[in-house]
Amino acid sequence: QVQLVESGGGSVQPGGSLRLSCIASGFIFSNYMMTWYRQAPGKEREFVAGITSVGENTNYADTVKGRFTISRDNAKNTVYLEMNSLKPEDTAVYYCRVIYGSRAHWGQGTQVTVSP
Repeated sequence: QVQLVESGGGSVQPGGSLRLSCIASGFIFSNYMMTWYRQAPGKEREFVAGITSVGENTNYADTVKGRFTISRDNAKNTVYLEMNSLKPEDTAVYYCRVIYGSRAHWGQGTQVTVSP
């Protein structure tokens, strides 16, 4: 079955950096677009970044453009989210997602907290 396992979250000060990872299994990773979402307390889950199957195209939410970079290593079945210049408003649980078998599959999420 599809499994997505995120890691790399933590607590950082504003201006800091983190690198999130999501290891996938249960499907042919190199055939599928991968996306990162996040959910802050009391808010709906929102799109952060996406990357096509072999990494040829990426897209970002306006709120993270220029600060976050999504990438993937198909040999390792892993998608990454490099986050720089972090702001308190980036505080959220971050999830990776794949659409497989006509439905969305999510990981368990990893917490990112940005505070002084």
